[in-house]
Amino acid sequence: MPKQVTNVAADDALTTIYRLSHDEGEEAIAARIAERLGTKPASVAGMLSRLRRDSLVRMDARKRIHLTKAGFERAERMVRRHRLAECLLVDVMGLEWWRAYEEAHLMEHSISDVTEPLIVKLLGERQLSPFGYPIPDEATGSGPMSTLRLSDLEAGEQGVVERVFEEDEDLLRFFDEEGIRPSAKVAVREVAPYLGTVTPSVEGGGSGKHELVIGSDAARLIWLDDGSSKNGSR
Repeated sequence: MPKQVTNVAADDALTTIYRLSHDEGEEAIAARIAERLGTKPASVAGMLSRLRRDSLVRMDARKRIHLTKAGFERAERMVRRHRLAECLLVDVMGLEWWRAYEEAHLMEHSISDVTEPLIVKLLGERQLSPFGYPIPDEATGSGPMSTLRLSDLEAGEQGVVERVFEEDEDLLRFFDEEGIRPSAKVAVREVAPYLGTVTPSVEGGGSGKHELVIGSDAARLIWLDDGSSKNGSR
């Protein structure tokens, strides 16, 4: 009898909390978790109650959700498998970059303790996902990540893309078309706060050097190298 994949909903909730708090530096509150999961707040409330019962999350006085040590370790294990799946899909199977997150999400729950080492052996030493996120090491976890966003830059400032938000396929297609990928160089030409736009030039992302106008909300989803990351190259 094939082994059954269990606790998918719980794992998805834990990894969402992990990405919000650990990867993005955002407060993990029930409404934000529900939005990310695309589900009703009542369903998330029930899930959070079960996760608290199982000592995987805790809630503080301001209703912010935090992973416990056990919850963090479980979430990080799933995130590791997800990012290994992204590398497998893009680097070995040739899947389009912008499709990788959604397809890896389907695969992550089926990667087991048996198949994970085989994927690692096939890929070799990989430290970063195709979107620039560190692949958590089994022993030491993930390294530091920059908190500097493209939206933080003023006109005349520049930087190198470290990672991009990976959960919106339409946004990833836009990033792909404009060459906004890890290691691309960006230089801000203009910031128009009343219009809610940023005008950067982009170089090195596979589409040649060019200038574009991007909304401030999208600019917040592009993180730049601030010198704190020690994840190395893919």
